[in-house]
Amino acid sequence: MYYNFKISDKVLSASEKAMEKAVASFANIDRITEQNQIKVLSAFTEFGISESHFAGSTGYGYGDRGRETIDKLFAKCVGAEDSIIRHNFTCGTHTLAVALFGVLRPGDTMLSVTGTPYDTIHSVIGLTDDKGQGSLKDFGINYMQVELNNEGRPDLPAIEKTLKENSIKMVYIQRSRGYSLRPTLSVAEIKEIVELTHKCSSAMVMVDNCYGEFTEVIEPGDVGCDLFAGSLIKNAGGGIARTGGYIAGKEEFVELCSYRMTTPGLGREVGATLNQSRNLYMGLFSAPHVVGEALKAAVFTAALFKEFGFGVTPEINETRHDIIQAVKLEKEENLIAFCQGLQKGAPIDSTAVPEPWEMPGYDSKVIMSAGAFISGASIELSADAPLREPFAVWMQGGLNFHSAKLGIMLAAEEMNKRGLLDGR
Repeated sequence: MYYNFKISDKVLSASEKAMEKAVASFANIDRITEQNQIKVLSAFTEFGISESHFAGSTGYGYGDRGRETIDKLFAKCVGAEDSIIRHNFTCGTHTLAVALFGVLRPGDTMLSVTGTPYDTIHSVIGLTDDKGQGSLKDFGINYMQVELNNEGRPDLPAIEKTLKENSIKMVYIQRSRGYSLRPTLSVAEIKEIVELTHKCSSAMVMVDNCYGEFTEVIEPGDVGCDLFAGSLIKNAGGGIARTGGYIAGKEEFVELCSYRMTTPGLGREVGATLNQSRNLYMGLFSAPHVVGEALKAAVFTAALFKEFGFGVTPEINETRHDIIQAVKLEKEENLIAFCQGLQKGAPIDSTAVPEPWEMPGYDSKVIMSAGAFISGASIELSADAPLREPFAVWMQGGLNFHSAKLGIMLAAEEMNKRGLLDGR
């Protein structure tokens, strides 16, 4: 079956063992996928989605029925009061920035309770030296953070103390791990932070929900989160949305974000959909299934590389709260070989050879494997890593498990060809 890809017996044998160890996790993922798919289908039927909702608008986009309905539909799917879901959010960082600027005002303080956020949001907050670009800091918005505890979990006593001693407008949670090895937050942990925040302060809670959508049967909106946002070329776009993002949560905060998205006084009332609505609807409908496939790819990666003696997080049978799988590859050459091998299993640009480069928004060279139908879509099989300690690779995505499985095997095979699995 794998003859054309020339995979060695060593990798084939390890893959068979990995599949045996993944059985229980796969069964749990199937249960979650089924519940989420039924939830999304129920919402589609409740709102009576029809062909007419896919019609595109131009110019100002006034009265776009499809645009207005998908906002309500998406909110229903993620347990929120309201949402805005648009193709013209350029990326996850842009979407998060719109949400931050939508709610925060000069003199306000933003408190990150999951330590330092992901690299690309640093310039938005003003943690870098990019003065004058219009960061939150430039607009007089203050920033504080509470570090995670020794287990990599939110430090609830420290959060409570900080909230009581300071005037905080927004508690900010990064659900996924970013380029770190700390655990991803579950919705249950997010709920603890939401309840603590609302109990001891007047602050609102915002969640960077990237990579987390549909990995559990509930979302941050179901546990009272005030605002959360994510990218449509990750989980929520189902591998079909060509670009875009969403902001969801309490109606009052979503409304404020809409004025930042366009302009005060207009908000969500304008914005041509340019024939992108079908992709957004179809992507949302496909999202639960595609996320399930990506979760299986992550479990298989953990099981396979454990066979070769590498550390992984999450572990094979650990409960998952995002689609990311980290593998502790230990050396720079292992990182490069992994990404170059994974690229060979991509349906697009399989002949390309990823190389480390100075990627905008990052403080060290990054290598990235991403042979995708939609450029940069990390719901499609991809892997990336900064070339720095601890030399871990972060892999995610897979539109279908079977092709993702092959790509992951090719990552291992490339390491094997270079003698990087010898002795393991």
